[in-house]
Amino acid sequence: MITSEAKSQDGLWKSHMVGSKLMFEIPNALLGKEILVVTRLAKAPEGATGGGPYGGQQVGQPRVLRWERRGDRVIVRSINYNMVADPTSPIAQAVDASNYGPILGAFNVETYGPDSAAVVDVTRLFTSPPPEIGPGNNMRGNPDQTRSFIERVAGYPINVEVEAVLTAGPPPGAAGGGGGGGGPFGGNNAANRTTSLVMHWSMVKLPDDPMMPRLFDRRVGYFSTGYLDFSRPEQRAQQRTFITRYRLEKKDPTAAISDPVKPITYYVDPATPTWLVPYVKAGIEQWKPAFEAAGFRNGIVAKDAPTKAEDPNWSAEDARYSVIRWLPSTTENAQGPHVHDPRTGEILEADVYMFHNIMNLLRSWYFTQVGHLDPQALQWPYPDALMGRLVQYVVAHEVGHTLGFQHNQKASSTYPVDSVRSRTWVARMGHTPTLMDYSRWNYVAQPEDSIAIEDLSPIIGPYDKWATMWGYKPIPGAASPDAEKATLDEWAREQDTVPWYRFNVQGSGGSDPGDHNEAVGDDDPVKATGWGMRNIKRLVPLLLQAGTTDGENYDDLEMLYDRLVGQWSRELSHVTQVVGGTLAQEKVAGQDGVRFVPISRSRQREAVRFLNDNAFATPTFFLNTDVLRKIEVEGAIRRINGAQAGVLNGLLNDRRMERLIEFEALEPNKANVYSLGDMLSDLRGGVWSELRAGSVSIDPFRRELQRVYLTTASNKLNPPATPALPQGLPPQFARQFQPARATSDVKALLRSELRALDGQLQAAVAKASNRETRAHLEAARAQIDDILNPKK
Repeated sequence: MITSEAKSQDGLWKSHMVGSKLMFEIPNALLGKEILVVTRLAKAPEGATGGGPYGGQQVGQPRVLRWERRGDRVIVRSINYNMVADPTSPIAQAVDASNYGPILGAFNVETYGPDSAAVVDVTRLFTSPPPEIGPGNNMRGNPDQTRSFIERVAGYPINVEVEAVLTAGPPPGAAGGGGGGGGPFGGNNAANRTTSLVMHWSMVKLPDDPMMPRLFDRRVGYFSTGYLDFSRPEQRAQQRTFITRYRLEKKDPTAAISDPVKPITYYVDPATPTWLVPYVKAGIEQWKPAFEAAGFRNGIVAKDAPTKAEDPNWSAEDARYSVIRWLPSTTENAQGPHVHDPRTGEILEADVYMFHNIMNLLRSWYFTQVGHLDPQALQWPYPDALMGRLVQYVVAHEVGHTLGFQHNQKASSTYPVDSVRSRTWVARMGHTPTLMDYSRWNYVAQPEDSIAIEDLSPIIGPYDKWATMWGYKPIPGAASPDAEKATLDEWAREQDTVPWYRFNVQGSGGSDPGDHNEAVGDDDPVKATGWGMRNIKRLVPLLLQAGTTDGENYDDLEMLYDRLVGQWSRELSHVTQVVGGTLAQEKVAGQDGVRFVPISRSRQREAVRFLNDNAFATPTFFLNTDVLRKIEVEGAIRRINGAQAGVLNGLLNDRRMERLIEFEALEPNKANVYSLGDMLSDLRGGVWSELRAGSVSIDPFRRELQRVYLTTASNKLNPPATPALPQGLPPQFARQFQPARATSDVKALLRSELRALDGQLQAAVAKASNRETRAHLEAARAQIDDILNPKK
């Protein structure tokens, strides 16, 4: 079977290309061993630069497989670890009987190697892969075997790499369609075309000596893995959850700080623009101080990918290597996934995906948040040093994910809001305690604060150092995860006295105004947003300089204008979170205090007053006709109305209103309560403030806002039968989008508000100072009647 013409390679197991066939020689020692399979796209279909997929991206979730012998056949079985039991316990038999893994392939033994290793033809496992390790939605239809073939095989000591070209024609009945009978776009539907792509499979042997896992704790922001253990002493099926982290071991276990036996290493993709490579490396190694806090010197290092001359077999798809990938995509984003051992949480490999147009997103963030503080933000393209610093931040953030860290949106609220305007504080502590927050650039800073330009960006902060210590620092003498628990709990309780060590509160349901993204200074969102509003007003006059280039069109100007309006709306939405909000800290039994404390009546009322004055009043500073008449013939009203509608709907969120009702029900001293009735009355007074004037005149922007108010009320009082939830919403967040309970006070109070408003409208009609206002008031009364008395 394996002739002298075969192209053979040693590795984890031997691989032989015999013509177009791929043969694996599986030694007996590897039978029954756990093999982690990571599936990636090595090359994506043509035309994928806009919405993906992209070459280098992972497809689906990694899977653990086992080679098993069944007589003269070898099968490959998928294994999961959702449920386990101590193999010495009686229930282990029942767990094993309820956890039978699917067989992904079965192969006849073609011959045997000199050590009785089974030789099997596995070609079809890769040219016609099962769904569990296939291309998924990246290919429509089944691969055509006449146009699919093995492209490359590489063997390494702990892994085997396989690449295959897969080609599929259009699904049955789709060929030639999609154009509506030969119209100008006939036959251009991508679903009706042949698709070719290159898939890459990394098959990595999991460690024979699994890393000791570390128990997960909600108070610290790590990603996690886990399983149900049926042999624990808790008298129930116990969920065991562990953090995901790299295996770091000290060369000198007795030293307070030591070099690691094997540092965490990231390679820079050769496709990265050359001028950005130093900044990508700096983003990786920005984490060094965090690992020093955990006791590791040089715990993380950046390296250039080897050239073909240096290592012809090196591949960015090789699962032994963690790589910062640069992808030719118009998507404005970046991602930082990692691959871990499902048994222990040990991170084995990670990739950061940097989509090329992340630089355009960074440009708009930087301008709309701190463009008034840095004259460089008015140029385009940005100077290399500036854009390099911005890219470095994104790389560092995504590397944080690959190290095991979740987002920590709580962090930015743990600094006193006045401190983020302090030059000395920000230089020492940053404007947020962590890179893992979505607290981009310091939009609270005022020109008179004289904060250094380089200090406007997030840095590795105290939370990053503390959380790295919590997850990575060795605990001498602890021989099991449970033996570490007391020390981990002691470290976690440091959050009681050091607020910037705190993490997002699970189960807050969106109630904590300090636990929201894209915020700076959300210890006091009203004050912070007030300073942000000043800066947005400073930025509007700079739009023409920042968004126009002689000889070019006005697309950039329109983009920056739209995104500045979006920044305005986003900052105002932080204020809505104060209403019906709670001050939250994640705790466990034995810690003093409760997890949720309702925000005071005065702060909630102040927030609604602020929104009435800043969100719902017409933002005349945006109505710069020199800008607007360059980017569009019309659209200003629609744009402002859309932004205001988002804030208004956020304030009238059903969960928020039901929290106000419950806070009132549980508070013995009603004088301390900001009730739902209070909020709705204050909101009506702001949105419809013109009705109190002696002569009533309502501008077009306000008329649109008031119609949104009525439409929102209508949707809550007469909702569609099955309200649609946002696509892809995690289950734990779905409840935030459910309508108010039929038995709650929400509908009754909204009806009361509409009746009160109708009385005000009736009195105001006679005071209308112009035809448009009168027509609007009359139409509003008619709409209220339709809402309160819907036609059957």
